[in-house]
Amino acid sequence: MAEIYGPEEFAAEYGVSRETMAKLRAFDAALIEAAGRMNLVARSTLPERWSRHFRDSAQLAGLVPEGARSLIDLGSGAGFPGLVLAAMRDALQVTLVESTKKKAAFLAGAAQAMGLDNVSVEAERIEAIGRRAPDVITARALAALPKLLELAGAVAGPQTICIFPKGQDVDKELTQATKYWRMTVEMRESSTQAGSRILILRDINRKSD
Repeated sequence: MAEIYGPEEFAAEYGVSRETMAKLRAFDAALIEAAGRMNLVARSTLPERWSRHFRDSAQLAGLVPEGARSLIDLGSGAGFPGLVLAAMRDALQVTLVESTKKKAAFLAGAAQAMGLDNVSVEAERIEAIGRRAPDVITARALAALPKLLELAGAVAGPQTICIFPKGQDVDKELTQATKYWRMTVEMRESSTQAGSRILILRDINRKSD
């Protein structure tokens, strides 16, 4: 049987303080309590949530520039990666955008349970929130890259960095996206899922027709 990866292993891998782990454990408790009444993450992944969801989110924390002060997480859903990043990088003001009212209510409740004062939740469609020009935009399992850039492009400013975990189709998605968008692309291997990558995108501009 494979070894179980849980909060202790997570804390050791990422060097997380006891205070931060208390926040993440509070998030975990809220997630488990709510998972029975709403579809937050696939139920089959709940036993592996620390390795599948918490760990997958935490690897992004080291990719957020040290000087970043604002982050918008698009389509936040269950709070991955937004709530994890808010707990691990408390200097960030994190905005969670989630149009499903029940999920937005869960996110607000989880942030309160975690004792986070650097999180706001917007229960709006991404297209409706307008340009914000945050330092960083994140999104996890939200859409293929061409659509993701449509959504992020309406929010981003000239200096915004986008950090997007992507699966094995990342090369195909990039090929499609570069038909319509110019960008500087940096790609990192995911430390949590073999074959997956993390895209770090800068200087995003739509190509003229």
